[in-house]
Amino acid sequence: MTPTAPLRSRKAQIDRVATSLFRARGFAATSMRELATELGLEAGSLYSHIKSKEEILHRVCFGLADDFFAAFATATTDTAVPIATQLRLAIEGHVRVLTRDSAASTVFLQEWRHLSEPARTEFLALRDRYEAAFRALVQQGIATGELHAPDASFVTLTLLASLNWLPAWYRPDGNLTPDEIAHRLAEQLLQGLEGRRVSG
Repeated sequence: MTPTAPLRSRKAQIDRVATSLFRARGFAATSMRELATELGLEAGSLYSHIKSKEEILHRVCFGLADDFFAAFATATTDTAVPIATQLRLAIEGHVRVLTRDSAASTVFLQEWRHLSEPARTEFLALRDRYEAAFRALVQQGIATGELHAPDASFVTLTLLASLNWLPAWYRPDGNLTPDEIAHRLAEQLLQGLEGRRVSG
C-alpha cells in the first residue's frame, strides 16, 4: 500500500458522507461543521483534507458527467450497429450510471446550481453537449427511418427527463436490478419511436 492510499481512502469517505448529506439536506443547508461531525472529525481536521464543501460538489458533478459521456461513447462506438440499437444502449448506459450511486445522481441532477463560476458555466456546457449528442443520435435515426418522430429535440428532452426521474424512486434493495430497470425503460421509451404498438 502506498503512503497516499489512506489519504485517498479518507477523501473517498468524506465524499460519500458529504454526498449523502447534500442529498438529504441540500448543499446550501449542509455545513462543514455538520460534515465534520458526521465523520467524527474536528472541523479543523476536515480542512486538512478538503478546502471547501464545493470541492466535493465539483467532484460529484464533473465525475458523473464523465461517466455519462463514457457510457454514451461505449453505446455509439460501433457505427455499423443500427441507430435504434445504439439509442437503446445509450439509454441503458444512462440508467446504469444513475443507479450506480443514487445519492451522487441526485446531487448531480439537483445541486449543480450551487457550483460557482466558472465551474457552473462549464457544467452547463457539458450538459448541453450531452443532450446534443443524444439529439443528434435521435435525428440520425429519424433520417434513416429507424425512428419515427416529428421533432428530435422534443424526443430527446422527453427521454432524458424520463430517465433523470429515476433517482427519485430507485432503491438498491428493490425488486428490480439496475440492468432490469435499464432494459424495461429502454423498451418502454423506444416503443413509440420504433413504430411498435403495445399489445394488450
